[in-house]
Amino acid sequence: MTGSFNYASQLPDYVDFIRPERTQSCNGLGGRFHSDMKVLLRILLRVVLRVRVLGDLAPFEQSNRILVAAGHRSMLDALLLALFLPRDPMVVVPPEDMRNPWLRRTLSLAAHLVLDVNNPTTAKHALRVLRSGRPLVMFPEGHVHSGYGVGKVYPVPALVALRSGAMIVPVHVEIEQGWLPRARIRVQPPTRIDGGPAASGRRRRAFATRKVGAILQSMALRVHAVKPIFECVLDAIARYGRRYPIIEDQNEEPHSYGELLRGSLAISRWVRRRTAPGENVGLLLPNAFGSVCALLGVCAAGRVPAIFNYSSGPLGVESGATAAAVRTVITARKFVEQAKLEPLLEALGDRTILYLEDVRAEFGLADRLWLAAFALRFPRLAMARRSSLDPAAVLFTSGSEDRPKGVVLSHRAVVTNVAQVAAVFDFSPQDKILNPLPIYHAYSFTAGVVLPLITGVRLYLYVSPLRYRAIPEIAYRRGCTILFGTSTFLSYYARHANAMDFSRMRRVISGGEKLSPEVGRVWMEKFGLRIFEGYGSTEAAPVISLATPANFRRGAVGHFLPGIDHVLEPVDGIDKGGVLHIRGPNLMLGYYRYERPGVIEAPRSSVGEGWYDTGDVVEVDADGIVTISGRIRRFAKIAGEMVSLDMVEHVAREASPEHHHAAILSVQDFGGETTVLFTTDPRLHRAQLAEAARSLGTHDLTVARRIVHLPEMPLLPSGKTDYVGLKALIEGDTFTRLLAAAGANPEQQSAPNQVGAPPTSNR
Repeated sequence: MTGSFNYASQLPDYVDFIRPERTQSCNGLGGRFHSDMKVLLRILLRVVLRVRVLGDLAPFEQSNRILVAAGHRSMLDALLLALFLPRDPMVVVPPEDMRNPWLRRTLSLAAHLVLDVNNPTTAKHALRVLRSGRPLVMFPEGHVHSGYGVGKVYPVPALVALRSGAMIVPVHVEIEQGWLPRARIRVQPPTRIDGGPAASGRRRRAFATRKVGAILQSMALRVHAVKPIFECVLDAIARYGRRYPIIEDQNEEPHSYGELLRGSLAISRWVRRRTAPGENVGLLLPNAFGSVCALLGVCAAGRVPAIFNYSSGPLGVESGATAAAVRTVITARKFVEQAKLEPLLEALGDRTILYLEDVRAEFGLADRLWLAAFALRFPRLAMARRSSLDPAAVLFTSGSEDRPKGVVLSHRAVVTNVAQVAAVFDFSPQDKILNPLPIYHAYSFTAGVVLPLITGVRLYLYVSPLRYRAIPEIAYRRGCTILFGTSTFLSYYARHANAMDFSRMRRVISGGEKLSPEVGRVWMEKFGLRIFEGYGSTEAAPVISLATPANFRRGAVGHFLPGIDHVLEPVDGIDKGGVLHIRGPNLMLGYYRYERPGVIEAPRSSVGEGWYDTGDVVEVDADGIVTISGRIRRFAKIAGEMVSLDMVEHVAREASPEHHHAAILSVQDFGGETTVLFTTDPRLHRAQLAEAARSLGTHDLTVARRIVHLPEMPLLPSGKTDYVGLKALIEGDTFTRLLAAAGANPEQQSAPNQVGAPPTSNR
């Protein structure tokens, strides 16, 4: 080891990987030989790995106490940091790294300590180095973490940062594999950890650990390359190879990156001849491999895919096409026939309809030569050049309050949101995602399609989430390890699944609606799986917060993702939390509205320009855990009190956990507001609700004033409850006539299910 300090006395007793004489100061001829060997090793690594140090190195000269917090993705990290960071830092090396003989010999040329960050005595040795004025490098994750996201963060490095008051410099080491590997050491802006809350030592230690974890997550986000989506896919192809199997669909034939590239480039050339650069091109397609090729092909052609929600009906599709100024729509004849979507095509009027089945017939000899001799060899030259700030996709709102709006997401928003999720959630290319949700929803589009394509996580894209018996079987037979779903769909899967169907599943993520506590309980008892709940909005591309193993709390949605700023706006009558406003790189470019076709309306809220008002009432506790109280529009003012309709539903679930419930607000004839509960439990009555409210300790106003029994709860294709349909049901003549004819308590009436509920489908 080099340096003027004698660190032999600082080695703990359990370290036996380095002989004590190697820790002595090197002087005289031996010291010069040692120094020369170190220089030669540095030159060798610089040539072989093309090592470059990027970022501002000024903090190393500005502070006497520097703690480098580094992610640990490779055995070479310690060696590279020891040799190439300024001021000859001391590197704390995990004991398991030293089992590698080559690394053990090369590290003997650099200043290092073999210490276990899980051992409390490590803090004493680390503090001694920092107080001596020498920079110290530590790996807060403790060992090599091969997956995406930040792994377990040990408290010892956080405790060292807190006690020493050192400036923390996050450093990311990236080693790109290939014929010519290269290493990049990216130095991030420095930060510090303040004293934290005036609490017990355990609380302060937990606070510091959480802060260090957040620093590593923010670093992972900043170093993620933000490029157009198709370029990110090309980067993944270069990383994993064209033979790498990336997608399966219901045909259960794995498709490789090479097949995906070929299909995408072919469609891009076909689309270019029929559309203008930058044009919004409508997509009316199911969950299938060909649909992904079409999506990427439109992006590669420099056009913007506008993905229609075909379940919204002719009016919804036509309104969306008008708002986004769509002139051309791509679909498939087979899909139109099987899904009976002819009325949607008729509603599109004189817009040009293109069918994917025609690509092969219209792809001539010149096109084939272009594809084989040029595009497949040089895909980056064959694609249209786009900026990461350009629109990447247009997704449409449900239109529950007005005509559907087009949400314009930039390439930066989508790719950043993928990077935000990757920074906090543990997944790797060894995983396989099962995504049955339609890709016209932001949840499915970003997390269920774009994320696996650019991270190398294999994807099983299933055609429909409504096939409750087929999906558990697919999860088992195809070895899926990650499942995306909504609370309602997950409840149906659990009901129809064998206890072994999800035995290979590692993570289950719920989004799109609030997770029912009963669904979480059933999954834990039947499959031994904890459901992690996420929260988001189409306007945020869509994930805003996500529960993970590190921040799980029942009923909450984890921490805000790194890079997201938030403000809680107080609401009269609501004591805890407030309306959430957010800002961040994953926020939309703006809206397309029906009244101003093709014009992007930038986001703004009462907080200011560039902020988005989510309309959700949110509470954030001292640990940064986010809890969603409900939509501000789903609060009723009854007897001067603000009552959450979500809490009305929660009371119903407590009283009848085996059934589905939905609460809406009804305006009475005299102008007041009342709550109406729809339930699939034919025996549920108000006395049971009152008893459940007392057991939960909630106000009696959370007991629904009216109860309507339904044979099945109407759902949207995303799995969310169809509140618009329920509201139309009670406001229509049907419900009024039922009540008038009965002349009795509405609790005893069972209104017909006029809004289509999902079928209990077989395979």
